Amino acid sequence: QVQLVESGGGLVQPGGSLRLSCTASASIFSFAVMGWYRQAPGKQRELVASITNGGRTTYADSEKGRFTISRDSAEKTVYLQMNSLKPEDTAVYYCNAEGRFPRPYSYWGQGTQVTVSS
Repeated sequence: QVQLVESGGGLVQPGGSLRLSCTASASIFSFAVMGWYRQAPGKQRELVASITNGGRTTYADSEKGRFTISRDSAEKTVYLQMNSLKPEDTAVYYCNAEGRFPRPYSYWGQGTQVTVSS
């Protein structure tokens, strides 16, 4: 069973930065896509950013220019650098790994809380 462990969340003031880490128990290139999602209280979980095993990145419109997803294959880790944080970025952030071969799969981490507040 694949495990994803997130870290790096915390309390930050508006305009501040955080870097989230997601460390996998398997090679990150074994997953078709790895992504960061977030879920705020009372809202649905939404995609923040993703990266394919080929290196293609995708961002939600509200995060473009503020967030950057990257990876370190040697560390089996995917990062989410978050800059210019806003109170509306407050949420639990989850790491996800998914693909379709040899059969559809989707793995989730336990989540890390990010709170943006003065």
